[in-house]
Amino acid sequence: MNAPSKPGSKADRDALRHDMAAAGCALADIAIEMRTRFKMRPREACRHAHGWTLQEAADRITQGSTRRLGESVAADASLVGKWEKWPGPSSRRPSLSVLFAMAEAYSCRVEDLLDLEDRRVLPEADLHLLTHRLSTTEPSGTPAAASSIVAPSEPTGSHLVRLAADESATWAQWAEASNVGDIALEQLMAETRSLASDYLTSDPVALFVRTRALRDRVFALLEGHQYPRQSTDLYVAAGYLCGLLAWMSSDLGQLRDADTQGRTAWLCAELAGHNNLRAWVLSTRSKVAFWDGRLREAINFARRGATYRTTGTVAVLLACQEADAWSELGAQDEALAALAHAEDVRAAMSSQDEIGGIFACQPARQENYAAAVQLRVGRHTDALRSADNAIALLAVQPVRAYGTEAQIHISQAAAHLASGEAEGALEALTPVLALPPDHRMEPVTRRLSELFTSIGRPRASGTATVGLRQAVEEFCVHSAPRHFALSPGEGSP
Repeated sequence: MNAPSKPGSKADRDALRHDMAAAGCALADIAIEMRTRFKMRPREACRHAHGWTLQEAADRITQGSTRRLGESVAADASLVGKWEKWPGPSSRRPSLSVLFAMAEAYSCRVEDLLDLEDRRVLPEADLHLLTHRLSTTEPSGTPAAASSIVAPSEPTGSHLVRLAADESATWAQWAEASNVGDIALEQLMAETRSLASDYLTSDPVALFVRTRALRDRVFALLEGHQYPRQSTDLYVAAGYLCGLLAWMSSDLGQLRDADTQGRTAWLCAELAGHNNLRAWVLSTRSKVAFWDGRLREAINFARRGATYRTTGTVAVLLACQEADAWSELGAQDEALAALAHAEDVRAAMSSQDEIGGIFACQPARQENYAAAVQLRVGRHTDALRSADNAIALLAVQPVRAYGTEAQIHISQAAAHLASGEAEGALEALTPVLALPPDHRMEPVTRRLSELFTSIGRPRASGTATVGLRQAVEEFCVHSAPRHFALSPGEGSP
């Protein structure tokens, strides 16, 4: 049995409009009844009196505005919906040009589109202009026709000068208003830094939810009105947050979604004209491309990011990422040259990172990349030295990133296996295998899978390899990306 429709549904509106039209009621009467019966705002009621969708109304408003010289309006369904909700949340105040275009489209008076709540919050300059324009269209004692609105005659003399001044004052009030303050912007950036730092040590899925919520807050603010410099700061925050969501999505094994976040982050960086953000976004996109097997693309992203003048450690990470991709391609000379460049950039660096956390390349992280690169090009002794250095550096850092630490231990284990030391490899992997499933990210499981393949090589044979093989298999089965991929979607019961 179907549930009864909600009052004010399309069926209810259509029935009321049909009954009132059959009884000879005018459109104005139908709109008033819609407002009263279904608790509608006046502009919404006028639209439903005609039976139009938001897009149909938008088309007619745009067309109607062309009949008024110099007052054309470009309407769409979203804008009409926001004009109807005003002054409620997620709304937009209709300008006088919009109100007159609406009245033209709906065949009503401008007064019919405004109620007491609207008039209380309408800018004083708009009220003055509205009163003036209506007085020029309606001679004293002659009511306006309910079926149409007459275009006012153009003002002249002192009225023209006063009207122009009032219009400029109205625009100045709009331009001066902002939906975000400098303190709020500082708080948004502080929360972004906190999320980037927390990601190194916290549950990634819970942090993903927090990051998404903050991104949505920033997006909502950008849909409003603020000073240009504040818009730039909001785009920077949005770019870092989308970049963080891209990094998280990649670590959870969702590479296609990570790419989408990366493209949006890049758009924000371009709109903000922010070089540090551009470089970090390209670093993130290089990371996603690397784990997706698009190694040449990963190199191109890293090299492109290095072309920007930046502060902090992003240039170090970009060089490390380029080396990583070259080593995966087997290009030893290019890989080692990129590692050497990372050292040079580190030596020349003088400033701190703007965000930090995942958007920073501490010395331990750099050594982790070096160990992985050296393993792939066959420099096992150098790889073990870099891994040992990384562990020592990580011990003195204020925040120990569990993902980086796990990869360092995997490099240690791989170097031991390359030397036929299965016992040393198992010892190096002990902290990794103890990671809780929620912290077993895609880069860690992939690195372990590579290690798993090397266990079957001749130099890695022996009784200790049996336990190592079983431990690695168990670890990869119970990983965060696997659990995330198998979790029920929104449509599941």
